[in-house]
Amino acid sequence: MRVVSLVPSLTEAVAVTLPGLLVGATDWCTHPAELDVPRVGGSKYPDLDRIYALRPDLVLLNVEENRREDATALAAAGVPVRVTYPRTVDGALAELADLLRDLGAPAEPDWLAAARRAWAGLPESPVARRAVVPVWRRPWVVLGADTFAGDVLRRLGVSNLYAEQPERYPRPSLDQLRAAAPELVVLPDEPYRFTRDDGPEAFPGVPCALLSGRHLTWYGPSLAEAPTVLAGQLANPVVAG
Repeated sequence: MRVVSLVPSLTEAVAVTLPGLLVGATDWCTHPAELDVPRVGGSKYPDLDRIYALRPDLVLLNVEENRREDATALAAAGVPVRVTYPRTVDGALAELADLLRDLGAPAEPDWLAAARRAWAGLPESPVARRAVVPVWRRPWVVLGADTFAGDVLRRLGVSNLYAEQPERYPRPSLDQLRAAAPELVVLPDEPYRFTRDDGPEAFPGVPCALLSGRHLTWYGPSLAEAPTVLAGQLANPVVAG
């Protein structure tokens, strides 16, 4: 089977589990670091002609990361597609198991079994910290309802103040974010790359946890270490003056 992945986390999952299956990936597919396959552009605007030239038996996509029109164009050209859409940790684990089995994995990979144990073995969460979770600025965009990253944070004792909003990615103003009076601001390094010098200054006096976006938003081998990595980062926020 020849597989092209337009989803970085699935690229890593397939490459680690079934070496040799991938024949193409996006420019944003950074893991595993040694992956050497043709690149087909970005997740949002892939080069469809490059994909067709690779003669894939299957193209992997995700509802949030990829555009519907690209999935439609691939299908119309006779290229089979598989679209993923996990919104919870359990959902991600189930989708990964189904995908890898269907791609020919003889058994569940060790990293997926380790991820199941890691998330099932979390201690009882302490009192949840009320937080806002920006994923972009200029304009500000935050996590809202029904998101995979939101479920990850919930399991780690973070209560998203925008989790009950009808939009999955609301766009409040900075004044509205401050008025929500969060006890914590969660700032991942992707899709927007928040850093100590870019993000915390917008919330003076409020603890800001700088998180690994790969561990917060990717569903693949990183899930096995995500609880430990993210818990450590949540426990060590920075506070801008």
